[in-house]
Amino acid sequence: MKTEVPGPRSRELMKQLNMIQNAEAVHFFCNYEESRGNYLVDVDGNRMLDLYSQISSVPIGYSHPALAKLVQQPQNVSSFINRPALGILPPENFVDKLRESLLSSKERGQRGFSKEELETCMINQAPGCPDYSILSFMGAFHGRTMGCLATTHSKAIHKIDIPSFDWPIAPFPRLKYPLEEFEKDNQQEEARCLEEVEDLIVKYRKKKKTVAGIIVEPIQSEGGDNHASDDFFRKLRDIARKHGCAFLVDEVQTGGGCTGKFWAHEHWGLADPADVMTFSKKMMTGGFFHKEEFRPNAPYRIFNTWLGDPSKNLLLAEVINVIKREDLLNNAAHAGKVLLTGLLDLQARYPQFISRVRGRGTFCSFDTPDDSIRNKLILIARNKGVVLGGCGDKSIRFRPTLVFRDHHAHLFLNIFSDILADFK
Repeated sequence: MKTEVPGPRSRELMKQLNMIQNAEAVHFFCNYEESRGNYLVDVDGNRMLDLYSQISSVPIGYSHPALAKLVQQPQNVSSFINRPALGILPPENFVDKLRESLLSSKERGQRGFSKEELETCMINQAPGCPDYSILSFMGAFHGRTMGCLATTHSKAIHKIDIPSFDWPIAPFPRLKYPLEEFEKDNQQEEARCLEEVEDLIVKYRKKKKTVAGIIVEPIQSEGGDNHASDDFFRKLRDIARKHGCAFLVDEVQTGGGCTGKFWAHEHWGLADPADVMTFSKKMMTGGFFHKEEFRPNAPYRIFNTWLGDPSKNLLLAEVINVIKREDLLNNAAHAGKVLLTGLLDLQARYPQFISRVRGRGTFCSFDTPDDSIRNKLILIARNKGVVLGGCGDKSIRFRPTLVFRDHHAHLFLNIFSDILADFK
């Protein structure tokens, strides 16, 4: 570490950027050319162990040589400079590249539309725009566009001043820790939430706002790293099937390997998979998988100009090769165990600062007494060379890359132990 963070060069750039746009969310400016692996370098020359990885979106570390090699290969140049409108003019190799990337990890019953439906949809009226609803959970984060925002309930700043829909919102379980000491309490809490889900489905059906789908994160991330048991999600899937609701799983932050499996919902052991699953961040591109019955029955029903980016498929295919070649899923499970064990030890030593340690793989977190202490700990850690992130009201979350190893966990734990020992 050469300066405090943000340092003088970062502060000057923040000042310049703030003249162009609101830059108050910027932590510091980075030198990505010098950043490597798990280490992020800022423009003042500070080299920090990054346990946040661009809000959980860097899969295999900074400047990975396999990706650097990929972008330098002549046959890939066109994919990076000629971005096609994939919905109408895809390149010749598009199908093959999809198979190598998005399809290498592991028609809905529709009818034609009446004249009345086609006309009323143009003026936002039923029956063309049916009054269906999507059930979501308090504490969820699913996005910032209008429909996604209607299912987002993590921070008021995301939603304030924006019109929304009357859609059902169910409570998400608030588990007590350690889990083994509160097994009965947690079972009752999950049962309470599932009962409320069913009650809301029935209530909204009576209001003529049929619940068409249920959307849920395997771990509520922005809302505070809120977990539920595998059994909770299996029962939630059963409820969706029972009431004819589509079951949507949002793997934007949990997907890509950080929980020790490529998709976090693999831990649940579902007999009947999700109907729709969304992804982004570590997957290098955003999109969704769906069951065949949800395939649109006409062109342009799901459409935009780009519909993805072929260059991202190239990068993703190589990321998946690296994950397999370097056994990074098992690494995430093992390094995560080291990290979680160390956090539990810190909790035992400093219960006044750390509580509710929880995690799956490297997707770990803990609570602090309040947001003031949380923010202070994050700032101190940053100036000691460790980048952490907050979530929820008072949690600190860990989102390292898949090349985060045991020794990186030990390095962090040693630094954070010293921080807590001196914390006032």
